[in-house]
Amino acid sequence: MQNEPDGELLWRFVQGDEEAFHTLYRQFEIEVYRWILRIVRDASGAEDVVIETFWRAYRARARFDLSRSFGAWMRAIATNASRDYLRQVRSLATGVQTTDNIAGPAIADRSVNASVARAFRRLPTKLQVVATLALIEERPYREIAEALDLPLGTVKSRISRAARKLQKELIRLGVRP
Repeated sequence: MQNEPDGELLWRFVQGDEEAFHTLYRQFEIEVYRWILRIVRDASGAEDVVIETFWRAYRARARFDLSRSFGAWMRAIATNASRDYLRQVRSLATGVQTTDNIAGPAIADRSVNASVARAFRRLPTKLQVVATLALIEERPYREIAEALDLPLGTVKSRISRAARKLQKELIRLGVRP
């Protein structure tokens, strides 16, 4: 995310100053949206998750540690809100969808692309998030670890497990990775 806000603005935010919150919202809205979009892969869903993310940040403002990075804190909140959104979407889905908002790697064949998207959707949410950020968005593992508030080794392990599950699912769907 962008440069960190000054300490005075953050202190006012933690104290409940609404103007400070609005300033931070305006300053970070686009970057938070982009982060969320990387995870949820749906523009309208990402807009909803942005609102939820800032609402969660506002409610948790008193717990924000002024010595931490505000950008990292917002990425963590956005990631958790995105996970919740993906779980909700998954629970609402019925049957096999024929269209998908997850853009897989650049693959010319639409049926293969649809199979890759389907395989991603079938991953458990915690694996789907790390796989999307690492394999599709190509975000650095350290950035993913920071955003998810996980040890780097856990992120690497989840990416490895996600890759194995994706490979098995693609084979099951008739795609040879």
